[in-house]
Amino acid sequence: MSVQLARPESGAHTDGLLLGIDFGGTKMAVGVADRQGRILARERVPTYAERSAPQALQRALHLAARLVAEVGGPLLAAGVASPGVIRPDGIELAPNVPGWEGLRLADAVREALDVTEVAVDNDLNAAALAELRLGALRDADPGLVLGLGTGVAAAITVGGAVVSGHRGAAGEIGYAVSGGPWPGTMLELDFSGRALDGLAAELGLSGGAAALAGAAERPGPERQALTARLDELARHLVTSCLLLDPQRVVLVGGVAGSALIRELLVDRLTEVLPYRPEVVLSRFADDAALLGAVTLAREAVAVPG
Repeated sequence: MSVQLARPESGAHTDGLLLGIDFGGTKMAVGVADRQGRILARERVPTYAERSAPQALQRALHLAARLVAEVGGPLLAAGVASPGVIRPDGIELAPNVPGWEGLRLADAVREALDVTEVAVDNDLNAAALAELRLGALRDADPGLVLGLGTGVAAAITVGGAVVSGHRGAAGEIGYAVSGGPWPGTMLELDFSGRALDGLAAELGLSGGAAALAGAAERPGPERQALTARLDELARHLVTSCLLLDPQRVVLVGGVAGSALIRELLVDRLTEVLPYRPEVVLSRFADDAALLGAVTLAREAVAVPG
């Protein structure tokens, strides 16, 4: 069932609209904004990843068409935030939704919504763009965005721009080597929303990662298990900080909402880093990638002001 987060303003916006779509492994968010990027209407719906990628894409496009029609006005551009490395003919490194790698997102949005300007980027890169333009990285350079959601990833900002890397895979720390013996496993299999959901189930907790974080507030096996997993994440975050020397680290995603997890991460950085960056929680909560998608659309067209 969809959740309405904001109602559109009355009256058609004849000067044009911008569309943002944020695809996630658990949830999808769609937002319609005016030419200046101010959100007029948005909704969030489940991804239902187990039901395949095409159904998720089609439901998001139908929702987008409805919201654009409700707000009223010509659609100028669309921005799309997606997991993985975006290619014109598909998507790489996006394992959380079966079949996602076969989608051509820009083409699908153009065809379904009759819009020419469509910009697609990795969801953490989109979140980092939102932080650069609207949030916690406006006055920080370099910056690091750490996404703790269904998966785990990072995004780098330098000189007011998001660094995508040679192949567009900068920040894909979910693939970092974790544990041993070599080559061990992937960090995302140790620490991510999905990994913590599994750990909670192993410990007999219902409610997934949130329940695990709540139980770990008290000493006991839940705290020990969570701390062991978090230590793996902290090691890779420490290395990222040593490599980049960021002024500020911004945490985004549902798992980052746990005060305990944030506290433990900061404690570990403070203990070992010679220069610890400021660590803050994004004020956009789960909307950073959606706002980034709208920003992608805004920057795809000439927008005054």
